[in-house]
Amino acid sequence: MALEKDYDSVMGRSNMIQKKALGMDYDKYELGSISFDFEKLMADVGYSVEDCAKIEAETAVGNTPLIELRNITKLAGKYAEPGKGARIFIKDEMCNASGSFKARRAAIAVHEAKKLGYKGVMAATSGNFGAAVASQAAMQGLKCIIVQECYDSKGIGQPEIIEKARACEALGAEVIQLTVGPELFYKFLEVLEETGYFNASLYSPYGIAGVETLGWEIANQTKARTGKFPAAVVCTQAGGGMITGTARGIKKAGATKTKIIGASIDLFGLHMASDEDFNKKSCTTGHTGFGIPHASNPDISDTPRSAARALRYMDRYVTVTQGEVMFTTEMLANLEGLERGPAGNTCLAAAFSLAQEFPKDEIIVVAETEYTGAGKHIQPQLSFARDNGIEIRFGDPSEDIPGTNLILPSSPKLIKCKDADITHMRESLIKRALKKNAHPTKEDISFLAAETNTDEGFVKETIKKLLNSC
Repeated sequence: MALEKDYDSVMGRSNMIQKKALGMDYDKYELGSISFDFEKLMADVGYSVEDCAKIEAETAVGNTPLIELRNITKLAGKYAEPGKGARIFIKDEMCNASGSFKARRAAIAVHEAKKLGYKGVMAATSGNFGAAVASQAAMQGLKCIIVQECYDSKGIGQPEIIEKARACEALGAEVIQLTVGPELFYKFLEVLEETGYFNASLYSPYGIAGVETLGWEIANQTKARTGKFPAAVVCTQAGGGMITGTARGIKKAGATKTKIIGASIDLFGLHMASDEDFNKKSCTTGHTGFGIPHASNPDISDTPRSAARALRYMDRYVTVTQGEVMFTTEMLANLEGLERGPAGNTCLAAAFSLAQEFPKDEIIVVAETEYTGAGKHIQPQLSFARDNGIEIRFGDPSEDIPGTNLILPSSPKLIKCKDADITHMRESLIKRALKKNAHPTKEDISFLAAETNTDEGFVKETIKKLLNSC
């Protein structure tokens, strides 16, 4: 009997579709209405970080260079107090096969798909992950479909997303492009069910295990180069996978004191599912529209339980503006001879500011670079912003209003990251958990402490405060 294809019917079969497409039964990890066994989920990937490194090496992924940005470090030190101005390094992930760190996630997922006998792979993404999955599928001889949220209702697409579609198609993938709205996940599930392909999800444990090699390399390369682990690693925060995988890899390398700092572009005020706001974003990567919801509610993904759980590992969360990221992109090219961006330059803009807080003998590592060009370059981004009525000028980035203006810093000293309220995000995660069960068990309390990177005392106090406010 043919299955119903209407929205409600397909969404109602979501868990069944996803189980078949991932080759995993997520039910066995559930421990109650709130908690689940995250570490068992990750362990069942079955590959050590060393195994993942070997798998990635077979398809031109991993072992990317660690580069010291001497000129940018010197410039940051110019604005720092005496004795401060940490050394800034970048992990040059552009050197991966598809030009970004997402190749690490894709390599393990596609490897697993081939091992399990799937004929093809799918991913729902408007970012670099599409090209990464397409690249790995081509190397492994598998078919590939990428589903993109690409256009507004007038058929106008953001140049960065259009460029990524071009990259996917160039690498042999079929690309299904959709307008902004709720149909993305529905269409993805529908095609996933029809094809029987493997869900090479950003949020599966295979993808996160692939990123562990990034943190592992950062820790080991920094130690080999400088004699010590980095004081901090700055990771772009969007869906949470970079922070989760990188932090886990850093810890596995023994760098337990390294601080994990998330960084996003501040797009507060722009609704990510709004047709009107869709093209008011001058950057589509690593912004608060994804970063904050996925931090405080990680299971809003295309898997029953997301393996990307940023708050578990984040010690601090900062934001920068679009103008600061674009300025930093030019600064990297002009001072260091490296044309990269824009995602990694979100981290670099933050690191430029953060380095001024750390002692001169400390090290801050920017966890990624990515390829740039065509629609990803800042020039088409700025032109697109201007075409959409965004005011562009030099000045003080603190006056930036997302969707209204884009302010390039008139001086590097004006690049100042801002702390996001990570405590509020932790409380928000706990509040959502209480909607599932208003009387959490001792096991739930322990789980929530791990989820929020706090302790049981914080969780209990937050629950008490939330219940008293009802």
